[in-house]
Amino acid sequence: MHESPFDGGRVSGMAQFLISAAHKSSGKTMVSIGLAAAFGARGLRVQSFKKGPDYIDPMWLARASGRPCYNLDFNTQTENEIRALFTRHAGQADLALTEGNKGLHDGVDLEGRDSTAALAKLIGAPIVLVIDALGITRGVAPMVLGNVIFDRDVAIRGVILNRVASARQEGKLRQAIERYTDVRVIGAVGRDSTLVVKERHLGLTTPGEMATLDEMIGRLRLAVERGVDLDRVLEIAHGASITRFPSTDSAPPCIFPGVQGGTAVKPDLRIAVARDTAFGFYYPDDLEALEEAGAELVFFDALRDAQLPQADGLFIGGGFPETQMPALAANKGLRAQVRRAAEASLPIYAECGGLMYFTRSITWGSETHEMVGFIPADTVMHATPQGRGLVLQYERCVRDPHAELRRTFAFLGVDPSAADDVNVDRRVNESRGAKVPLGDEQRDLLVRRYAPENRRLAAVLPDLDLSLWQMPPDDALRPMTPSAR
Repeated sequence: MHESPFDGGRVSGMAQFLISAAHKSSGKTMVSIGLAAAFGARGLRVQSFKKGPDYIDPMWLARASGRPCYNLDFNTQTENEIRALFTRHAGQADLALTEGNKGLHDGVDLEGRDSTAALAKLIGAPIVLVIDALGITRGVAPMVLGNVIFDRDVAIRGVILNRVASARQEGKLRQAIERYTDVRVIGAVGRDSTLVVKERHLGLTTPGEMATLDEMIGRLRLAVERGVDLDRVLEIAHGASITRFPSTDSAPPCIFPGVQGGTAVKPDLRIAVARDTAFGFYYPDDLEALEEAGAELVFFDALRDAQLPQADGLFIGGGFPETQMPALAANKGLRAQVRRAAEASLPIYAECGGLMYFTRSITWGSETHEMVGFIPADTVMHATPQGRGLVLQYERCVRDPHAELRRTFAFLGVDPSAADDVNVDRRVNESRGAKVPLGDEQRDLLVRRYAPENRRLAAVLPDLDLSLWQMPPDDALRPMTPSAR
């Protein structure tokens, strides 16, 4: 039984490190998966985290570590919330591994407040930098040195060379880094096509779609065990600085009613959640928060299950319905049940891919397949990104039976500039949350917890149980009441 990581506002020494890179697509996810599996094979309890927003990489890290992977996301969490979430879960493990996103210093904010470097400083994590060795030799030195001196408060403690072509190239890279920088090379992974997970729109292929999933993780583990000094990585992790974190008393309050002091009231409330190869984009802490609030989550497979579980509400998250649309269309019985449930005003939240599922059809390439048909619009996949958000407002789709919803390669959201003749509620877009009859403080908590972009997840009313969005989004929220079972 691990002690709480909180102690008078300070966290005890915690073994942790953060994997980042000089730029995106350097292979840091593959290295992170290999490290998680390798340390797990040593008998360590590895808790993984991912700088969000991200759904796919955490699936891989969760599989490799055997524990849920949690997002640390400046878009949806305050700094105190990030640190509280981190220490809560890292404190129950032997080793915390955080994977950054994009390059170490990349971010939207010019000052870098949303970068991986900022996250590393926030949680006190030393950094292991992954360098893509493709086509580079001596030039690796200014690349590493630039990342070091750009922000001296960022602790880069080691470099792992990735996609190294030969022992000769590795030697040149090591010599250049050791001569011109103070950073130590702690490993090298060779160029190997069997260590690559294919990428597509939105990121890597999901684990659930790979028949050889465990074999892939095993190959990555073996490559890391052979090429990386794991003992040195542990030395770096155990040398993590002691950082001042919030005490448990200052942790953010739970926004759900019935949860007091970590003890949840258990009402007779059930939420059906689609979880399969079409719909799998869920944050584990969101699902845990619903359970802590007293909801029983019942998972179902929208591709294979013949019956929709009896429930008081329905939650269908994002994913890849376009890659699974033949199977979704073939499950006519379930689609009909979902539509009848929606027409009967069952509280529903469907985001991104879930929203696509509720339209009349999905078209991708030369194929078109029928979907639920509750939203009088059709979803069209395009070869290139069409911008962030729904290109056409749902409000317009209601009035125009020939309207299309265009699927983007980024997070779906509301685009208020899409059509001038649409009456757009800009507050929904700008706040990245839903209009709910709550006080400002409660609404802010809700928005932060269930963003980014257009994630209109459950709203919580002060005197009721849970309420979920039922389309269209400007409907008043209806209370979710226990069904008679």
